Amino acid sequence: MKDFMFIFRNTTDRPSATPEEMQSNMQLWFAWVEKLKNQGIYVAGEPLTPAGKVLKGKQTVITDGPFAESKEVVGGFFIIKADTIEQAAELAKDCPDLPGSGTVEVREVMKM
Repeated sequence: MKDFMFIFRNTTDRPSATPEEMQSNMQLWFAWVEKLKNQGIYVAGEPLTPAGKVLKGKQTVITDGPFAESKEVVGGFFIIKADTIEQAAELAKDCPDLPGSGTVEVREVMKM
């Protein structure tokens, strides 16, 4: 099996959720992680804070980021195991944020 990364993005202009809606959404995420763990394919995952820094160019300019000019933010990541990227993409379909404005980028982790 290979390692694949799920990169979760969401828009920053979504309406604010109530505490109950946020709790309900977190329960969906916890249930998804448990499902992946029970299948023996969950490796790791963490949410990311919205703030960050971006380093760019030969002069190594450091700016606030990661995507200050974008309406999308990377909210977190998972690393899972799958045989193919198609299988990994099928597994990503359970992401709780997909019915809303969320997206999942699926990338194979290159072995070094």
